[in-house]
Amino acid sequence: MSDTPKLLAESIRAAADARRPLAIRGSGSKAFYGHALQGEALDVTGHRGIISYEPTELVITARAGTPLAEIEALMREQGQMLGFEPPQFGGGGTIGGCIAAGLSGPRRAYAGSARDFVLGLRLLDGRGTDLSFGGQVMKNVAGYDVSRLATGSLGTLGVILEVSLKVLPLPPAELTLVQEHSQAEALRLMNTWAGKPLPMTATCHADGKLYLRLAGAQAAVKAAAATLGGETLAGADVFWRDLRDQRHAFFAGDSANNLPLWRLSLRSTTAELTLPGTQLIEWGGALRWLRSDADVMSIRKAARGGEGHATLFRGGKPGTAVFHPLPAALMKLHKRVKQAMDPAGILNPGRMYPDL
Repeated sequence: MSDTPKLLAESIRAAADARRPLAIRGSGSKAFYGHALQGEALDVTGHRGIISYEPTELVITARAGTPLAEIEALMREQGQMLGFEPPQFGGGGTIGGCIAAGLSGPRRAYAGSARDFVLGLRLLDGRGTDLSFGGQVMKNVAGYDVSRLATGSLGTLGVILEVSLKVLPLPPAELTLVQEHSQAEALRLMNTWAGKPLPMTATCHADGKLYLRLAGAQAAVKAAAATLGGETLAGADVFWRDLRDQRHAFFAGDSANNLPLWRLSLRSTTAELTLPGTQLIEWGGALRWLRSDADVMSIRKAARGGEGHATLFRGGKPGTAVFHPLPAALMKLHKRVKQAMDPAGILNPGRMYPDL
């Protein structure tokens, strides 16, 4: 058995005693996300390997440093997949970083988020204590669900050691349709179709085109395609993979001009946003990507109008708050959880909010 957890725990305890910040580092594929890391590097990439995989039980457990590509390749051999379609941003992402960031890909609105697929976690808290939460089946999750609380916490609550995830079968049939629509019409159609029994697994609107991915039984996909209409997209796998990993032209198009990239999570029925810049829409209207130099207040006001929030995903002026400001009561709760899990405040301090 690897002694990496023991060595990591010793490093955490020494840092806690000295009140010395630690910057948890994996592959670095999501180093851009959140505020800059502070403190001495704590490298977790050596703790890797698949611990168990039970295809008949639809469960996989892997050490945090295991590359996502390795996990997905193994599951494809068994006709299975990670249902939340996690982004890899260049192919170097690990399962620990994936869960710590809590990011999901194009399938999220139709299959669930990263948090929905987490069955259990093993982690080291800010005292260096080795803790396990949840299990390998949903019925084992009871009480205070730290597994899902840690998902998306960017390492501020603990150093993830192991992750147990629910997996899904690969669909027997899949195709992508392309239609030409304005943004307003695309939003109307996506919300209309959301209320119908269609095998939709991803949507995207960009540059006047609406992309619809259908997946499931062959007969269901064929019938839905006939109902919806549109042209069949060749190379659809590449299109959705590029969208997932932000290699789509939208994400690179304005990068030379250093325009900030915003991620707005909204009510899907929110009307077209009248903000300067260019937009790409996913998740049936619930996710709006925005390349814009509009002022922060205007963007976050628009997000509040859609009953959502805005995250500065990439770029922006130094000192700009990355994540949407929290109400005072919710920030107080965040601080209490942080204090319970990391009393010395040494794990990725300030990665999410300056006060955490």
